[in-house]
Amino acid sequence: MSKRLAILISGRGSNMESILAAAKSESWDAEFCLVLSNKPDAAGLKTAAAAGIPTRVLDHREYRGRRPDYDTDLATILQAERVDLVVLAGFMRILGVNFTTPFAQRALNIHPSLLPLYPGLNTHQRALDAGDSKAGCTIHFIDETLDGGEIVAQAEVPIFKDDDASTLAARVLIEEHKLYPRVVRDWLDGKLNPTSNPTTSARAQEARS
Repeated sequence: MSKRLAILISGRGSNMESILAAAKSESWDAEFCLVLSNKPDAAGLKTAAAAGIPTRVLDHREYRGRRPDYDTDLATILQAERVDLVVLAGFMRILGVNFTTPFAQRALNIHPSLLPLYPGLNTHQRALDAGDSKAGCTIHFIDETLDGGEIVAQAEVPIFKDDDASTLAARVLIEEHKLYPRVVRDWLDGKLNPTSNPTTSARAQEARS
């Protein structure tokens, strides 16, 4: 029986595009039942609609002072769609326990750093400012903390002496587009082995050496 996947976006959804392209070319046994954004003007909504995927907006600005209610309503929408896996692809919201509890181990996120280094924003400039030798991206199951949760996979890229934040971001994004489809496919195939990743701290230290 096909698994039902939902993708959450806030912008153009380039990682979403890479996942949809892989699913089509590899004939995944999956149904993309919904693409949802917290921003009505997210360009990725048009991409999803053009691919025949239902779209929806749950505008976070309508929930000022009621963040837990947003999380509850988001979870309710996805539960009504009988979603098996939630894929956060540039969804710029921190989700609390009202979402992470019902979707524990069923919501993946991608972050453009080698976590636990640099949770949050401006990851590439922070890596450059720290003098790191490597950067990369991390896929993890989400919890209620900022870019927390069990790490599933990481990809590394070198940092060159003439890099700025833009060139480094472009190099990392190439790896994101390779890694995320592979991880989602592994989840569908029952091959995903989430782990606390005891080597992560060692990798973070190596990046700084």
